[in-house]
Amino acid sequence: MNQFWGVDADPTAQGRIKGAKPVAVLDIGSNSVRLVVYERHARALTPLYNEKSACALGRGVGQTGRLAEANMKQALGAIQRFDLVARMMRVGKVHVLATSAVRDAANRQDFVDAVEALMDSKVQVLSGEQEAHYAALGAVAGIPGFSGIVGDLGGGSLELSRITDGSDTDGASFELGVIRLQDDSGGSPGQAAGIVRDRLQKSALPKAAKGASFAAIGGTWRSLAKLHQIARGYPLHMVQNYVVPADDMIQFCQEITGAASLKAYAGAEHVSSSRRELVPFGAAVLAEVLRVGQFANVVFSALGVREGYLYGMLDKREQAIDPLIQGAEELSVLRSRSPAHASDLVEFTGQFLDVSGTAETPEQRRLRIVACLLADIGWRAHPDYRGPQSVDAVAYGSMTGVDHPGRSFLAQVMAVRYDGLKSKAAARLAGLGTADLTARARLIGALFRVAYPMTAAMPGILPRIRFEVAGNALSLVLPGDLAFLDGEHLQGRLDQFAGVAGFKNSAMRVE
Repeated sequence: MNQFWGVDADPTAQGRIKGAKPVAVLDIGSNSVRLVVYERHARALTPLYNEKSACALGRGVGQTGRLAEANMKQALGAIQRFDLVARMMRVGKVHVLATSAVRDAANRQDFVDAVEALMDSKVQVLSGEQEAHYAALGAVAGIPGFSGIVGDLGGGSLELSRITDGSDTDGASFELGVIRLQDDSGGSPGQAAGIVRDRLQKSALPKAAKGASFAAIGGTWRSLAKLHQIARGYPLHMVQNYVVPADDMIQFCQEITGAASLKAYAGAEHVSSSRRELVPFGAAVLAEVLRVGQFANVVFSALGVREGYLYGMLDKREQAIDPLIQGAEELSVLRSRSPAHASDLVEFTGQFLDVSGTAETPEQRRLRIVACLLADIGWRAHPDYRGPQSVDAVAYGSMTGVDHPGRSFLAQVMAVRYDGLKSKAAARLAGLGTADLTARARLIGALFRVAYPMTAAMPGILPRIRFEVAGNALSLVLPGDLAFLDGEHLQGRLDQFAGVAGFKNSAMRVE
């Protein structure tokens, strides 16, 4: 007999990774309770479901030392629903994490017992040091190679860690969460700034190297990043890996904390009602952290404790996997006509770079591989919209391990690949990278336009074709049994590509 929340047959859609078992994290924070279900436990985490309930568990804990009954009731109601969601989605394991508000409350055990009864899973109440550790791992998971200080701002606390060579040290927790600051300051962002300065005197920030980077994690700081993007007219509304000079962010924070009221700052209408009054306190914390640490810039991370916890469970081999390439491989499997063709495309483009003497850094090669993996994800769209839709899928997708210039590169490659060299589909993003980055994107995109008329996105053809260079002439060499490919359409594509690549002449030759 079917249960009311599910069916006997596997409900998994064909657009999901075959055989993937969902994993979830229930994050019980001071401001909200959030359930995130990921498609599978891997290096590149793809959110399958994400929902939060603003329960404000941390409200008043600093003054009373207890979780308020009404807030606990609201949180338990949300958790009961999240348990249903997890069962309907056939989640293999739900990891339940509780942070500042729960660990600081005298009546925490009653709440923990109630959660465990609902979820049939043990609640892990993280210490401040553990919370700092997993937040740091979250930054590492989403921004491979990051080095600097990580800060995770919640409703009840601020956790700080130092990251060097992928490992975190000096983890510490401070009673500087936005709800606690609002309570402790009597609702004054100005007074909150003074409290932050006093409490940070015990931190490792003054010892941080001048000019280092600060990674900002937490919902309130994500809201702050979005407001900054809107205010500055930034073309990509993507918080992950958004980098801002520290001086600019300090000034922006001052504009928000200096507003007439907690809801009167510029752009407040773009912030959710549950977080609107908290943003000025998040701004006060960020401004003081950046000043005290003398940071050069702040980079925002959408990945935090939840993702860091799952990343920490992976073995060293899995942690070393490139999340951008793994994520692109998954998209290729799910959306392209033939994933094997992407491998041919990597070899084909690489062969041209080799014979033409075009230099390629490790990061450029990495982005070229990703571009090859994503090159055919738009085929289902109407021909007139394949370019714009593919650009949006790349620019606004959930992939991690890529900065904004990298997203710009990939988007520009997709625009040229589908719409040609005159495409405007990614023009708004071109300014995120350098002129050299745009030139390379046009080169790779134009090269894709040579490849696809020969292959129809199927493998086996490109490995038999090669480029040759003689002075200012570029030749595409075809095997004898493929001589019929030498036609007007392909020659036109080859001529366009040769022009982008800087060759005066181009031709096809059969051997």
